[in-house]
Amino acid sequence: MTSAPALRPARLAPLAALLVVAATALSACAPQDATTSAPSGSAAAGCVKGQLGTHKAGTLTVGTDKPAYAPWFSDDKPENGKGFESAVAYAVADRLGYATDKVSWVVSPFNKAFAPGAKDFDFDINQVSVNDERKKAVDFSSGYYDVRQAVVALKTSKLAGAKSLADLKGAKLGAQVGTTSLATITEQIKPSAQPSVFDDNDLAKAALKNGQIDALVVDLPTAFYITGAEVTDAAVVGQLTGSGNGTEQFGLVLDKGSALTTCVSQAVDSLRADGTLAKLEKQWLSDAVSAPVLK
Repeated sequence: MTSAPALRPARLAPLAALLVVAATALSACAPQDATTSAPSGSAAAGCVKGQLGTHKAGTLTVGTDKPAYAPWFSDDKPENGKGFESAVAYAVADRLGYATDKVSWVVSPFNKAFAPGAKDFDFDINQVSVNDERKKAVDFSSGYYDVRQAVVALKTSKLAGAKSLADLKGAKLGAQVGTTSLATITEQIKPSAQPSVFDDNDLAKAALKNGQIDALVVDLPTAFYITGAEVTDAAVVGQLTGSGNGTEQFGLVLDKGSALTTCVSQAVDSLRADGTLAKLEKQWLSDAVSAPVLK
């Protein structure tokens, strides 16, 4: 008896191909979950206003820490649109097609915002400086603020008259944990004494008031706010120009590989290009205009 014709398997090939085509067509027509982000650089890269693959459909969810400090926020209420970062968040939301009532705020502690893991926000705004180490765990938008660090000391302190980094070498300095302010102390100032590290700036300011540290390192606008409204017997000793690795910038934090990163960066870029960021900076950070440079 002869075996079955060898052509029979070949006859199945066209049928299999038709099944693949049909399955592909059905897949293309299937509705997508509105709350699911598309892969980075795909459909969301079109940045259709108000129709992005956000964490919660139809709403832009923004994270920041609590308390939300001035001058970045006002009255510890990010949702009121007052303060530089609150105003920037709403300006970005507007460019993305989300009205004020479509913006929702969630609390995201500073260090948690750029730690590995899934996020409960679409982007976070909380004076987070962009650096290569943090980029391993999260995405960043284009920078929305160019940062300089500053040194704050009591007016009666021996450091009040400091003119150079050398004058800070023997000082007991402090900064908030996980910040570039702390990195500035250890990598740029390099004092002989180990710096004090605090969970938040409130604890750091208390240590300055109580004489537990000689000086506090924070970003320049925060330094001016601290000395103008919170620790009025302190002064901004001076600012630092950076470590030579380029301009330090604050960026909006997004989940690693977020489909929104391109769209959010485009929004920030447009706000910088048309002068909106400069206007908001002048409105909310106008006091932080100058301070002696410590070299």
